[in-house]
Amino acid sequence: MSTSSETSLVGIVMGSASDWDVMQRATSTLTDFRVAYEARVLSAHRTPDETAEWARTAEQRGLRVLIAAAGGAAHLAGVVAAHSVLPVLGVPMQAWSLDGLDSLLSIAQMPRGIPVATLAIGSAGATNAALLAIEILALSNPGLRQQLTEFRASQARDILNTKLE
Repeated sequence: MSTSSETSLVGIVMGSASDWDVMQRATSTLTDFRVAYEARVLSAHRTPDETAEWARTAEQRGLRVLIAAAGGAAHLAGVVAAHSVLPVLGVPMQAWSLDGLDSLLSIAQMPRGIPVATLAIGSAGATNAALLAIEILALSNPGLRQQLTEFRASQARDILNTKLE
């Protein structure tokens, strides 16, 4: 996994190294906006103590937003949220059954009192999790807010300049 050299603001955790192909969409988006991040593979079920410690110490390490990606039962986002008061953004991964629907529902159906923002399944969710993290950070960072404004304007220009043959 890649870790930015600056003080990281976003922590990304995924349940398996196989999630990395999808979660690189999040890291490349963060890199495009020059937002430092750290990325780890941890499991809610196979490394519960290490996962809890990562979440508990996230704020001390300078992190401001956490992104958790997992497939199957997808308890990772909930475990992270249970151990941190930082915003947690859940990205459901397509898994071995139900084409990611199981992951989506596991993340979305958090009990009252422990919120997790749930994004789309897979690549779109990974990209949007990074963009949502950037939006959260931009609340207190005018430069980042300006980058977001320019990004949105660029998206609009691309659509408006589309020529159909």
